[in-house]
Amino acid sequence: MVENVIWPAYLDAELSRKEGRRVPEGLAVPEPTVDEIAQAVQQVGYDATIEREKSYSRESWEARGRVVVRGAEDSTKNDLVQAVAAYVAAIRE
Repeated sequence: MVENVIWPAYLDAELSRKEGRRVPEGLAVPEPTVDEIAQAVQQVGYDATIEREKSYSRESWEARGRVVVRGAEDSTKNDLVQAVAAYVAAIRE
């Protein structure tokens, strides 16, 4: 089973691509939470597990956690992250 990890930094509008953002600015949201990301992953149709104690290597000063996505064999990581970003933006509206 394939596992993908989505860090909040991937979707954070306040970060540059160099700092770890992986989606276009139009899809990014300020300070996304692991709860929002997990909810969006479930909306996309995959299983999500939140690991709150983990910290992204580029953000070692703050442990924002991560979301482990299972069952996404039919999708590339880039497509998955962009779909999740779109759902997080929709959740906030």
